[in-house]
Amino acid sequence: MTAEMAMRTERGLCIGGAWVDAADGATVEVRDPATGELVGTSAVAGAADVDRAVIAARAGFSRWSALTADERCDVLLRAAALVDERTPAMAELLTREQGKTVADSVKEISFGAQVIRYYAEQGRRVSGSIRPTARRDIRSLVTWEPLGVVAAIVPWNYPVDLYAWKVGPALAAGNAVIVKPPVETPLAVAAFVQCFLDAGLPEGVLSDLPGALAAGSRLSEHPDIDAITATASTATGQAIMRSAAASMKRVTLELGGHSPFIVLDDADIAEAAAAAARRSFSNAGQICIAVNRILVADRIADDFVEAVAAEARAIRLGHGVEPGITGGPVTTAAVIEKSRRHIDEAVAAGAALRAGGRAPELAAGLRAEMFFEPTVLDRVPADALVMREETFGPLVAVHRFGADDDVAAIANRGDYGLAAYVFGDDLDRAWGVAERIHAGGVGVNVNDVSELQAPFGGWKMSGFGRELGTEGLEGMMQQRHIRIRRRTA
Repeated sequence: MTAEMAMRTERGLCIGGAWVDAADGATVEVRDPATGELVGTSAVAGAADVDRAVIAARAGFSRWSALTADERCDVLLRAAALVDERTPAMAELLTREQGKTVADSVKEISFGAQVIRYYAEQGRRVSGSIRPTARRDIRSLVTWEPLGVVAAIVPWNYPVDLYAWKVGPALAAGNAVIVKPPVETPLAVAAFVQCFLDAGLPEGVLSDLPGALAAGSRLSEHPDIDAITATASTATGQAIMRSAAASMKRVTLELGGHSPFIVLDDADIAEAAAAAARRSFSNAGQICIAVNRILVADRIADDFVEAVAAEARAIRLGHGVEPGITGGPVTTAAVIEKSRRHIDEAVAAGAALRAGGRAPELAAGLRAEMFFEPTVLDRVPADALVMREETFGPLVAVHRFGADDDVAAIANRGDYGLAAYVFGDDLDRAWGVAERIHAGGVGVNVNDVSELQAPFGGWKMSGFGRELGTEGLEGMMQQRHIRIRRRTA
């Protein structure tokens, strides 16, 4: 199948290795957030479709788990190769439905392929062990086994990347997977799924059901689903936990964040400002590990704020498929509504607007209501709403701290602990601050905490369980202990 044929702009549900309509015929239009133009349509799954997928997944699991790790590895490597081959067409489709620039879409999809390759190989390295025992006639064998049927819920901000984070380890471990991708961005996901089908994944092993609350609720409560992994808001994560408790299914949750970016007084201002702006405004700030609040030392604050504001003003907004565009629209209008609310509340409390804060001037044909200038607020009080609540939009708040302030304690205020960043020239000092941060990932002089071979996940209200690294694979498996008594010692 060619890359063009694999790009489904009118997609159904994937159940049992085939593309089918929703049981009730429900569909949704997918529109380009930048222009409002129709990109495609998608079937919308309900509870009955989940039930169909579970039946198919149970049969698929029996076939898939019976294969050797090498056989599963071969299928996953073929799928990753097809993703690489189809990335250019898939990236344009992702940009048109989600809004990020094509360069960022390519980066997202390419990393998704890397994740699949990594877990394909890691699945071959899973080994058991024979443990010491207290008796000479006893042997203890410990093995790793798949969980069974795993449900996954993927958000709209990084639909392909986070899809790979979930299905990669789940499939490598021998599980069948039922995924609920977002109805806002289901099209590039369909192309990603097609790569697995074309690679020879047995039918029923991967089901793909774009849906809303009805499908998500059924996934979390279904008694024949053994585990659920989700990237979602904290409120949604809490609902999943409550629903999953009835069947005691394993739960992995990556939830909301409110990342602090600490700039110590010996930091390289230009370097720190560029890093902060990239992590604040990439994908219009719609990133779980985006920089929400910058804590900068008083001594360098004026120069730093001006540098960040300059970076924000340099972002060229427009349609992500156009050359030279470095910032696109938001995906949903609610992002701008929340950003405006945070800006208004902070300014009323004494904050100063240093960049942005309004709708930009745009080329003809673009939807002004879906674009917002990257915004920098300075001298934001510590108790302002933006300092306490995730914006998930193109807004960053700067709070200044003095030499006598405990910046780690300031950073640790609040309920979230997904990611944090510390910039400073004295590595011992910066490292010392990093070790006091209550977060699952801390970047020191780097503005990203995701690393393919290291665990990713949150503390506190940002969730639990880990993705990526060997931990991501172990989270998709369970241990079995077989204790054997020999007849002769």
